[in-house]
Amino acid sequence: MAFWQSFFGPRVNDVIRRLRQFDAYPKPLEDFRVKTFGGAAVTIISGCIMFILFLSELHYYMTKEVRPELFVDTTRGDKLNINLDVTFPHMPCAFLTLDAMDVSGEQQIDVAHTLYKKRLDRHGHGITQEDEKHAELGKSEELIDVKKLSPDRCESCYGAKTEDLECCNSCEDVREAYRRKGWAFKTPELIEQCKREGFTQRVHEQKGEGCQVYGFLEVNKVAGNFHFAPGKSFQQAHVHVHALELQDFNPFGSEKFNLTHYINHLSFGQEYPGIKNPLDGTKAVAHEDSVMFQYFVKVVPTVYIKSDGEVLRTNQFSVTRHEKLVSGFVSDQSLPGVFVSYELSPMMVRFTERQRSFAHFLTGVCAIIGGVFTGVNILILARFN
Repeated sequence: MAFWQSFFGPRVNDVIRRLRQFDAYPKPLEDFRVKTFGGAAVTIISGCIMFILFLSELHYYMTKEVRPELFVDTTRGDKLNINLDVTFPHMPCAFLTLDAMDVSGEQQIDVAHTLYKKRLDRHGHGITQEDEKHAELGKSEELIDVKKLSPDRCESCYGAKTEDLECCNSCEDVREAYRRKGWAFKTPELIEQCKREGFTQRVHEQKGEGCQVYGFLEVNKVAGNFHFAPGKSFQQAHVHVHALELQDFNPFGSEKFNLTHYINHLSFGQEYPGIKNPLDGTKAVAHEDSVMFQYFVKVVPTVYIKSDGEVLRTNQFSVTRHEKLVSGFVSDQSLPGVFVSYELSPMMVRFTERQRSFAHFLTGVCAIIGGVFTGVNILILARFN
């Protein structure tokens, strides 16, 4: 053992002595180090700066990296979901109709199965079922209980009978039969079904009310439009027409409507992280009666792929707005209402969500520490020199 130590010891010491020549951080003797209050303050400040920058780098690392790509949309046969929530503070629900149509020829008239209408009072508060029941007290004795009528009855459609609608057992059946014939429904007080259901009274009750319409539409993934407009809609000579069948009950007078509206929400598909819907929170005020509001929307198909592999197929859009004063109810070209026309872009955007690199995070932290130390040393050297 003593032989090996005597043989290798001097060589090891020589190697260590040579390696010391490569030390890039020479240390002065303790006796030559001077600690000052200013140096302590600089150390504390630099430590705080490093800590803040470290938290910023950590937050950046914890967020997902989203990589956008653009390519041609080759999908076919998909459906488009339009989510909407629109408030009309001066338009009763009884007057509002929502229709949708597209370039393929498909039409959805007076959509009701996926939409809800909420009656609002003059202050914008919802009218509850209890309020409706309270308003109907004193009138119920004048109405006939429909449940007492025979379920096998077949009542008159007042000349509007068709092959697929031969019996009109309710006021709504008569209105639908008139709509299919293209007739205006202007005298509900002469229709037996409407009289026993209190149709006229219910319409009068909604004078001065507003309406909130919310829900969704499912349409073909082609260019089209949907619109809110007063009056019952129907086709007449291949033209989409709205008849103001309830004009005698219109609180604004014949063919005058206040289409002021608030778009609480409007989107085309599912929500994804970071999406911005430009029409959310939009307020459009009609300073005159019978104004036609038009929104021209460009829809961009979008695919969002999450880091866990979940795929969201949705859409983002841009919009421009136009409004004009109109009169008459001939067609949707001269009809007061809110019209949303949409077109689909042939390009698709794909967002891919990824976890940021830990090596990149580690490199950033080292850069923060080294950069702060170097900057502080430069300032100290400049101070003392």
